[in-house]
Amino acid sequence: MKPERNLIRCWAGRWNLALLLAVLVWVTTACPGRATTNDLFAQGLEFSRAGRFPEAAEIFQKLAKAQPAAGTLVNLGLAEWQCGHAGAAILAWEQARWIDPFDGRAAANLKFAREVAQVDEPQLKWYEAVSTWLSPNAWAWLGASMLWLTVGLLVLPGILRWRKAGWHQLLAALAFGVFLLCLTADFGVAGRSQIGIVLKKNAALQLTPTQDGEVVSTLAAGEPARPLRVHGRFAYVRTANGAGWIDQDALGLLCPR
Repeated sequence: MKPERNLIRCWAGRWNLALLLAVLVWVTTACPGRATTNDLFAQGLEFSRAGRFPEAAEIFQKLAKAQPAAGTLVNLGLAEWQCGHAGAAILAWEQARWIDPFDGRAAANLKFAREVAQVDEPQLKWYEAVSTWLSPNAWAWLGASMLWLTVGLLVLPGILRWRKAGWHQLLAALAFGVFLLCLTADFGVAGRSQIGIVLKKNAALQLTPTQDGEVVSTLAAGEPARPLRVHGRFAYVRTANGAGWIDQDALGLLCPR
């Protein structure tokens, strides 16, 4: 009996090994994008270390479009800054903070870049400032959770014939208050999504949306602007120095449409 048992164990071990190899092959073939993304990110880092910043910026730009992530955008900003593109760097770091408001690298880089470029931060309304406390996704999930918690605390005791306690109403009121805060933050998120960053140096702010429009003033790379309306290839923006028309190619939105 022993040889038979050993033979059975041998075949069972081979089947387990074959199954494990099949799973590994399936994971590798079914998720090629993840491996490709990691390879590209590593290649971008290598280019940055080697001082090949234009190539690094191109790679991180592709990754940011395919799968936006705070780490990718931080490295994109560093590469763009080394290329002398202050506006593109500031935009990338602002987008990194949009995804992860707690990213200290993006915040530190923004502070340094704005001091060097001598540009101001975007002027935020109070509800827009509130929206920077968490990421847009976090506000959405928190708001939905608080709404359902409020409804549950008010409705479920009656349906399940529970005795209503004072803490039910207190917790429901607190949850509803947090829901209202989330609703306010959502309005702030919508407002901040309209903020743009000037990408080009000495971008012309024109009086009319025409190719030969009179130049009112010039904007520095990295300066914030709020697009109000669009006419052809031009956008009417409001800045700290006034309002006018700017070529849309010279403006990058914090949350691209």
